[in-house]
Amino acid sequence: MSKHARPGSRPLSRVRRSRHASRHARRAPDRAALVAASCLLALGACWAYTVQHAPGPDAALARASDDRPPPDPGRAARGDRRDGLQGLTGISERTRARIPAGSRQLVLVLGRAKDSSEATAALYTRPAPGADWVRAGSWPARNGARGWSTERAYGDLTSPEGVFALTDAGGLLPAPPGTRLPYDENGSFVASGRGVNGESLAGSFDHVVAIGYNRRPGTSPLDPVRPDGEGRGGGIWLHVDHGGPSQGCVGVPKAAMRTVLETLDPAAEPVIVMGPQGF
Repeated sequence: MSKHARPGSRPLSRVRRSRHASRHARRAPDRAALVAASCLLALGACWAYTVQHAPGPDAALARASDDRPPPDPGRAARGDRRDGLQGLTGISERTRARIPAGSRQLVLVLGRAKDSSEATAALYTRPAPGADWVRAGSWPARNGARGWSTERAYGDLTSPEGVFALTDAGGLLPAPPGTRLPYDENGSFVASGRGVNGESLAGSFDHVVAIGYNRRPGTSPLDPVRPDGEGRGGGIWLHVDHGGPSQGCVGVPKAAMRTVLETLDPAAEPVIVMGPQGF
């Protein structure tokens, strides 16, 4: 037999390769399907893990919180603490501490110096006890001709230094509209004589507010009783300025007196804080 294949016949090696290729071709789609199925399974597992372990709203908030910068330890040292005077100026913390906790209205009178009769008066209010004070008005003022004293005596021409209640008012003229303090309209509110420097006192007592120094609260400013004795003096009022120093009262412009009377409310426990600068 000839070693060569007959014409028209294929060599054996080619036949085997052809069969192998045919089998490989049949297996290829099976492998592709397996790979695709594996990918689908992996994708599904990944999706399930993501859903199971996805952070909820709380986690998002926690992450946002963690992203904030840490607190600044020097913040308090830079003065972010609350002002000890609660919005007031020109007085000591000791004096501020004497203001009743429930007061929501305050007249602050600050003398230029211990022995000066010139001062500034300011009206303060606050929305609630313990809140900071807010200034509502300010005016020039006058006090005793010889300044201020913590141990005032009758006739020494000083104004008493301290914190005093404002509970009663009165005057020669009718009370301004809106006045809520008890008001005694009385013809006896007429100053006699002349001021320390010889100035006229006319109109000084058109409107007054009694300052709670050596007096009985709940009575007319004209009440003569002196609970701490006649030697301490009395009849200390916030009244209309007459253009000169007083014997112990505090004088402010007439328009300021009207504003004070229209503002003060017994329910707000008004007080007057008076003395030299820094007392």
